[in-house]
Amino acid sequence: MKDLEFPLFKTKIENSPKFDLTDVEKRKEYFELKAGEEIKKLREYLKENTFIAYLLGKKNSGKGTYAKMLKEIVDKDRIEHFSIGDMIRDVDKELKNKERKKELIEFLKNNYRGFMPLEKIITSLEERNTSKLLPSELILVLAKREIAKKGRKAIFIDGFPRDLEQVSYSLFFRDLINYREDPDILVLIDVPEAVIDERIKHRVICPLCQTSRSLKLLPTKKIEHEEGKFYLVCDNSECEGKRMVIKEGDELGIEPIRDRLLIDEKLIKQAFSLYGVPKVLLRNSIPADKAEQIVNDYEITPEYDYQLKNKKIKTIEKPWQVNDDNGNPCYSLMPPPVVVSLIKQLVECLEM
Repeated sequence: MKDLEFPLFKTKIENSPKFDLTDVEKRKEYFELKAGEEIKKLREYLKENTFIAYLLGKKNSGKGTYAKMLKEIVDKDRIEHFSIGDMIRDVDKELKNKERKKELIEFLKNNYRGFMPLEKIITSLEERNTSKLLPSELILVLAKREIAKKGRKAIFIDGFPRDLEQVSYSLFFRDLINYREDPDILVLIDVPEAVIDERIKHRVICPLCQTSRSLKLLPTKKIEHEEGKFYLVCDNSECEGKRMVIKEGDELGIEPIRDRLLIDEKLIKQAFSLYGVPKVLLRNSIPADKAEQIVNDYEITPEYDYQLKNKKIKTIEKPWQVNDDNGNPCYSLMPPPVVVSLIKQLVECLEM
């Protein structure tokens, strides 16, 4: 990210066995080798304590992926990934159900406090669009309701704060949701825009189960060729060999979300300068000329290309290289090494 310096984090272990980081069981072995002691400390901490972490990164920067992987590795019962976007989508469903809508309105009557009348709040929910943010006071009260349902757990909050006004709310968020003694931590994620752009452009989905993969970055097991083009075939057996397709608009990459990315960058920069809140600084990429000293080769995101030879498809794999936001060559990292960095920095922030 321009104008901000995210430190390089070394995960390389000499003579490390090569792990398939897409395999769940191999991932467990990888994390045991790279962060076993820190994982034990976190598990012990979570037996009696919790914390709140705010995930701040540009859209498609991997926030949910990192939080869910940490939950998978450390403690799936004591860690929760909480997405504000998912919460609002669930509220949309409530509004379409007569009984649940009635319960929601009753809850808001008893708990919502703000300058906008409740009638307008309901209208703003029913008529909302992604370009207009809902009032912060409404987000807070809905978040408090949802978090209460989950019980007392360590929480990774994804999607709050969403604009500059909400940064000040986040400073008191733990008090507002009755987690008064919990440490709160800012998790800031740096990812080159070129990485986000390529992820979007090469994303394909199954038209039946909506599973998302990437022809360039995350292929399925079966690949087909027709009229000079290669296609991924969905791995889900219930989809009966359905070809995956490009989602409409994805060919434009980041252009439709560029304004959102600019806001996200301003948020990260403002949070970077906040005093009094511990920070975890994660970077998705490393300079190409330093990769050999910092990571093992299997920790670099591979890119895939395909060749048709004698009617057989050959898959070619190599490290995925892009330019960072300053125009310097870099490699994108697989999620596990970023999560190793997250685990180790969490242990430091929680003073274990």
